[in-house]
Amino acid sequence: MQNKTYNLYPELPAKDFFTLKTGSMHDVYYEMCGNPKGAPVVFLHGGPGSGSNPTQRRFFDPAHYCIILIDQRGCGRSTPQGEISNNTTDDLLLDIDNIREALGFQSWLVFGGSWGSTLALGYALKFTERVNGLILRGIFLSRPQELNWFLGDITHFYPDAWQALIEYLPKESQQNVLQAYHDLVFSDDAEVSVPAAAQWNAYENAIMRLIPADTSHTSTQKSNNSNQDSVYQKPLTTPSLTLEQGLIEVARARVQIHYIVNDCFVDGEAMLANCHQLAHIPTAIVQGRYDMVCPPKSAWDLKQVMPHAEFYMIQDAGHSAMETGITSALVRATEAFKSKV
Repeated sequence: MQNKTYNLYPELPAKDFFTLKTGSMHDVYYEMCGNPKGAPVVFLHGGPGSGSNPTQRRFFDPAHYCIILIDQRGCGRSTPQGEISNNTTDDLLLDIDNIREALGFQSWLVFGGSWGSTLALGYALKFTERVNGLILRGIFLSRPQELNWFLGDITHFYPDAWQALIEYLPKESQQNVLQAYHDLVFSDDAEVSVPAAAQWNAYENAIMRLIPADTSHTSTQKSNNSNQDSVYQKPLTTPSLTLEQGLIEVARARVQIHYIVNDCFVDGEAMLANCHQLAHIPTAIVQGRYDMVCPPKSAWDLKQVMPHAEFYMIQDAGHSAMETGITSALVRATEAFKSKV
């Protein structure tokens, strides 16, 4: 059974669309599809800032699951787009539970990848009785070493992507990349904020997969001393964007930078230490061996404090949930949970 490859379910339209009024300025979008009387599962997207998309519905058997997707505050179809006021991890966790309550579920399966795995663990610790299972992918705990990896140490593996990120900045700003992009992305001038946001977002996209899905930005250069080709990335360039696309780029970057500047409002070491409290919750952890966004050490550390969890290290994958091995393992997990939730 472990060797079987699982594919995504066919495309699935959302059946119902909702808005959670938070009591602050935020209106949080969420949707439902699949079997309205089925086992409820909530999908927590990554980022922070990314938003949900239709492909994420396809990890679940729509005949078995009632599938809920949420756009977190400031993300996707939630409004105001890109808003960072009243936007913290605790706010997001409360939104998740208020949505559960609004839908009338006593508990549900929680599925989260990357930043979504942080939220899933935080939610399970805060609302333990409301969680009947966890499926986690690309573990991120927002510890200093993880943030330092993303914002500098990764140059050991992706010097080209890192150089493209910093070369966008003037020389005097390259020593504090996070602050420099913060200042640009939060500019009131769209001619400043939009291209800077697109450049910031392109950096993460460039390191998502073990084998890039789009190699149009690569060039092949033959070494004078070797018959083998080496592939390097040209500096990322900002394509022409429509007004709507530009707003999406800025919103995504603003939310992500806001969270990173604040260490994602998470004490990652404390979260990890407390995860032993979740020993009674069935859990699956899926991790790409060559994940350059969320390196495998965090998934390994989580497994040590949650020894009951099923742990899948996918040997030929990076960070993206759309890589074949990761996708298969996640669908395998949702299939296995049919008998548990």
